[in-house]
Amino acid sequence: MNKKKINIFLVDDHQIVRDGIKSLLLDSTEIEITGEASYGKELMEKIELIKPDVILMDISLPDISGIELTRQITKQYPEIKIVILSMYTQEEFITNAIAAGAKGYLPKNTTQQELFNAIMAVHAGKEYYNESVSKIILENYISTVRKSNETNAEDEKENLSGREKQILKLYVEGLSNQEIADKLFISIRTVESHKNHMMQKLGVKSTVELVKYAIRNNIAEA
Repeated sequence: MNKKKINIFLVDDHQIVRDGIKSLLLDSTEIEITGEASYGKELMEKIELIKPDVILMDISLPDISGIELTRQITKQYPEIKIVILSMYTQEEFITNAIAAGAKGYLPKNTTQQELFNAIMAVHAGKEYYNESVSKIILENYISTVRKSNETNAEDEKENLSGREKQILKLYVEGLSNQEIADKLFISIRTVESHKNHMMQKLGVKSTVELVKYAIRNNIAEA
């Protein structure tokens, strides 16, 4: 019994590009090109009849962005896997394509083997990004995490009351609980109560950690 081939649909507004992709996949016994289109409307007219397994999609099309087209197809035909094959490798295009539902992203100068690997991977339910694209995705993730941490730290700082910040600054200056109480004309119990509240808010367990937090977030200089 012959194994069913993976049906591929090509979407690119340049005939020479589509011909180049076809030549790369021509010798494969596992892949078959079952359709092609030069613009979005043509794809949508053919997709219901052909029902490809994988679409190789360019981003820059005459009538619609390949990213928006990816979003529409993913919503209407979630079983169809889409690999973006584009000259655009900037972070914005990659992240938008992934958000739209693309399962793979390759630059147009990709190799024959990498194109084949991407098709096989997404057809098997995985995602595929070549090394350069993966690096951009990782850098974007790291940047997002860092920004999130900075935002959380800023939120925590803003959650401290005016009195708590005042006491925290005095801890940074090296004052003891009694010295802080005397300086602010409050009881030592009140100082300790503020300290405990700050530790709970900030998730720290000692005065040293409180001081480190204050220095790291410039509270001592505020």
